[in-house]
Parts: sequence; C-alpha cells; structure tokens
Amino acid sequence: MRIKAQISMVMNLDKCLGCHTCSITCKNAWTNRKGTEYMYFNNVETRPGVGYPRGWEKQDEWKGGWTLDDKGRLKLRAGGKVERFIKLFYNPDQPGMDDYYEPWTYDYDKLTSAGRKAHQPVARPRSLVTGERMDISWGPNWDDDLSGAQYARADVDLIAANAQGAQIKMDMEDLFMRYLPRTCNHCLNPACVAACPSGAIYKRDEDGVVVISQDACRGWRACVPACPYKKVYYNWETNKSEKCTFCFPRLESGMPTVCSDTCVGRIRYMGVLLYDMDKVEAAASTEDPRQIWRAIKDVLADPTDPAVIESARANGVADSWIDAAQHSPVYKLIKEWGLALPLHAEYRTLPMVWYIPPMSPILSRVAATANLAQADEMRIPVAYLAELFSAGDPEPVRAVINRLVAVRTHMRAKEVGAPEPEAEFAPEVLDEMYRLLAIAKRPDRFNIPAAADMTRAERLQAQREFGFCTSCAEGGFDA
Repeated sequence: MRIKAQISMVMNLDKCLGCHTCSITCKNAWTNRKGTEYMYFNNVETRPGVGYPRGWEKQDEWKGGWTLDDKGRLKLRAGGKVERFIKLFYNPDQPGMDDYYEPWTYDYDKLTSAGRKAHQPVARPRSLVTGERMDISWGPNWDDDLSGAQYARADVDLIAANAQGAQIKMDMEDLFMRYLPRTCNHCLNPACVAACPSGAIYKRDEDGVVVISQDACRGWRACVPACPYKKVYYNWETNKSEKCTFCFPRLESGMPTVCSDTCVGRIRYMGVLLYDMDKVEAAASTEDPRQIWRAIKDVLADPTDPAVIESARANGVADSWIDAAQHSPVYKLIKEWGLALPLHAEYRTLPMVWYIPPMSPILSRVAATANLAQADEMRIPVAYLAELFSAGDPEPVRAVINRLVAVRTHMRAKEVGAPEPEAEFAPEVLDEMYRLLAIAKRPDRFNIPAAADMTRAERLQAQREFGFCTSCAEGGFDA
C-alpha cells in the first residue's frame, strides 16, 4: 500500500447557472495573452450539445484515453511507441482550428477613423491568427442554451443512449437542458503524461496536479489527442502545449481554484483525497467499463484508517494534509455518501473531478400523481446521464438521484411536520447532506491545506518555470 494525496473537485450540476463566470475568471487569470485566445481551461457546455471542441467525446476519431489490449493490459488508444513515433512530426488525430474556433477581433478603429460617408461604418471581424478578414461561423459556446437545435441532436451521448434503446426523441414537450462545466480532471492515470515524448507533462507528487513544464515542452502535440477530454491546448505563438494547472499557486496558499472561488452558484467543492497508488493500474485495467467508477472509489483510501495514515506519512504526506483528508467535503460526496460520479470513467484515466448528476424537474405527465419523484420520473433521461457518468449503466445514476430526492423529501417532512419517509441514510446524515449541498459556507466547501513546506522563493521559482504571472503569484502567496 502506497498512499498518496490528491487535490480533487466535485461539481453539483443541480446548482450550475450556466453564467460562465468560471470560464471568464479562468481566462482572465491564465489565458489572456497571444496564442491562447482559443483556449478555455474551464468551459461550460450546454448538454445535450456537441461540446468544446466539437465532438470531443469521439474517441474513435481523436484516439484519446486508454484501452485494453488482447491480454487485458493498458495501452494508449493513440497506439504503441512505434505507432506514435511514426506520427511524431505529423499527427492528424487531433482537433483543428475549426473544431475549436478561429479567434477574432473587430476593426474597431474603423468606427472612429472612417471619413464622412452616407452609411454607418462597420467594424468587420478579423482573425487574430492570420490577421485576415473572416466570416464567423463558429465560436465558443456557439450552441449555448440550444437544447432543441441540431447541435443537441448531434450529441455523442444522446446518440449512444438512443442506440441502447432510450428513445430520447427531443420533442418540444420533452426537451431538456443542463450545463456541464469542464476543466482538466488531473487524472490518477493521465494519458497525456504517458503520450508526451519529451516528458514535459508530469503529476506533481505533493498534490497530484498534472502540469506541463514550459521549459521542457518541445511542442510535439502528442498530448492534445491523448487527452480524451481535450483539455490540453497548443499555443500557436510559443509552440508549446498548455493546460489547466488547477491554480496550483493558489492551492499552495490554501486557496481554491479561481473557477471555484468565483462560482456564482457555489457548485464546486474542493478537498484532499488519499489514494493507494498500488491500486491505480488495476483500477484502470478493469475489464468492464461500467465497473471502472467503482474501481476508482476502491482506490480512494479511508483517511481515518491507522494503516492508511501510517503509509501516508511514510510517503511524505504531511499531517495537515491527512487532517484535511479526514474533513474533506469531496470524500464525503464521493465515498461516504456516494453522490458523485466521474465524467466518462470508461476512458480509463481515473479522473479526479467528479459530478453530482442533476435532478431536474419532474415530468409534467407524472407530477400530479407522484408523491415521491424517482429518477425515471425526471425530465432529464437517466439513460442520457448514464452515458456521461457511468458508461451507460443507469443504476449508479438512478441511485444518486434517489438519494438526492431522499434529502429533499426529508427536509420537506421536517418543514411541514409530515412523517419521516424511509431512506438509505439516517435523518442526521440527511441533514448533513442538505447543509453541504444547499447552504454550505466557503470553509465547508473548500478544505485545502497550504503547502507550508515550500518557501516563498520556491513557489516563485515554480511560477517562473511554468511561465505564469509572477506578480500575481506574489499577491496570492502573501494573501
């Protein structure tokens, strides 16, 4: 048993407003310079929809994540070392600019410098990449809120659910829509790390954050298709790859990520998880894709177990981190209460960003008679959510939604004095679930220990290595 520490995140999709504040603050903090215009380390997708970049879930096309060979061993979907070496200088299995969008600006100066004319001057769009004038046909969040449009019907998960007999017709009376915030999952078995020829991508030992060293990156771009979530981007100005850093300078100061701290809906929870490194490969090699999410939970260790604590200390995990793991909100949501599920665990990267599936309103045709809304009575089909969070198995999603319903039913019974319904958890546990999910304050949602073992100079040196704003880091470290 080799116990390591991992900073993890859980998002409660039932509370996401789709306001994109997280995307804006992330972009202002990390990708506001030339060559990063099209990068969204954090983006919010409308589901059903095609996502960003378009069709990022089409792994047969993009060759992302892991698969098993004939002997049940893990291998990159992009191929073995020989195959990847052949494609070293030309790798077609990755999104192009059209799949993201070509960033543009407008000729604003024409509005003020144009001479006297009979017609109002126009600020035409101009590409930020080529500098040429362009016609805009796609952009970030182009399909935002369009649940009944062609983009929704092209959703990979919707098509897969219908192929399994779900019969989601997207008729007007049954339309549904939810938001899906996405960031790098900082996986326990990251495909981007394995695919990088220069070894520039690595998983930080102290907190599990996956980062790209800008000094070591040589711009081979093998990491871009290898990431099944398409959260690694290529900077066309610096010729290096970049990705979400989980705001590690803030983590080292005990603060949550920018996207979490500025979330209007307070949907995000961050904390420490302890996991057994010796179980990672076996979990990723689970034969049945529908069982991988359970295997990931088995990798997570009980932070109160004396044997786990002893192994964690032996592997350099500080007592402050062990204490944070014992009071981690994400451990409760994932392991104790079973309310969160990983996004596309079948990619076998063992993601460390998990989601609480949305409940959604009760269907109108059953609302009048339903005393207790169950999962299959919700407007969002369980079959669709299962394609996102449990490799097509509806039972885990159904169990989570029924637990969420039990919390609401319990609180309603307390409010109106009705008899307490039968539930999987004791009333006091349901009260604790309600407090964390509904009215939790900032200290309850975020429990992140500061990296006390790092000096300020060491943190600034880490900032410089990864090419980020040193002055911003200094402010964060002093805060």
